Amino acid sequence: MTISLTPFNTFGLKQDCDTLIDVKSKAELIAICNKLYKENFPMLILGGGSNLVFTENYQGSVVKVSTKGIEITSDDTHYYLTVQAGENWHQLVEFCLEQKIYGLENMALIPGTVGAAPIQNIGAYGVEFNLFCHRVEFLQLDTGKLTTYNKQQCEFDYRESVFKQRLRNLAVITQVTLKVAKKWLPVISYGPLQHFDSSTVTAKQIFDCVCQIRQSKLPDPVKLGNVGSFFKNPVISVEHYRTLKASFPNLIAYEQADGQFKLAAGWLIDQAGLKGVKVGGATVHQEQALVLVNLGTATGGDVCQLARKIIDAVYDKFTVVLHPEPRIIGSQGEVEIK
Repeated sequence: MTISLTPFNTFGLKQDCDTLIDVKSKAELIAICNKLYKENFPMLILGGGSNLVFTENYQGSVVKVSTKGIEITSDDTHYYLTVQAGENWHQLVEFCLEQKIYGLENMALIPGTVGAAPIQNIGAYGVEFNLFCHRVEFLQLDTGKLTTYNKQQCEFDYRESVFKQRLRNLAVITQVTLKVAKKWLPVISYGPLQHFDSSTVTAKQIFDCVCQIRQSKLPDPVKLGNVGSFFKNPVISVEHYRTLKASFPNLIAYEQADGQFKLAAGWLIDQAGLKGVKVGGATVHQEQALVLVNLGTATGGDVCQLARKIIDAVYDKFTVVLHPEPRIIGSQGEVEIK
């Protein structure tokens, strides 16, 4: 007997798994993951399901992380929030606002769980998870031991971390400790937030604005299956940027601290004329080209074919390679888009 994964992925893809284990405590999470790893059984750790594209039925155990709990401590300058991996990220942002702990508001409405946040180094509107990361606790599967990394050990980069590289498929994040300064400095450098005055703006105003922007640009996955932004914003050299800017004067780009330029992937896809393009039941969203949506009948194969079509078209026009944000999951684990 198989179990449907449709309710557990925001794309709403109709795939099944052999076993689904809903884990409510950290101790249970550690025990189950250690057991499955020792048995050499395919295992997929599932949070909110907002960063996955299932292409086949999963021939293994899916471990749904539903652990809950938030503990707050503080010193003279900072709050420290120790949060269990199964907590919902957006609800954590709301909780912080209620507690008058400010700083996370730019990352409102990012889907998924707290445990997934460090893996992807989530971010939005000028703020990234790594700015607040104090410690990440995880079960290291090859040793069977609970390990804690500080911010530096996590090797954060744009949508990257040690958990996507050296510790890929070897770490099960159990809890995260955030360090948030008591002295709040608003981040309003990103386009839609620039109209605010830093001397008068409140964290709640930024939160409300970000929620409004995201809701206007991103379809509700309950109504139209999606994983939010499907592609990372590509980062290119200054030489490449100058060449593109000469050919495309309206190019949207943001200079980075290291001198490189981050391009707006949505703009590239839009300029390549791909809005509304369909493959099977999957399409590029008409309002936001960075979002691929399930019209109701899409398969993981449709989504991957559409993604490949976009990658090829953008490269042909701009010589820029787009990389997917979500993980593509095959029958026994993560696979590449062909």
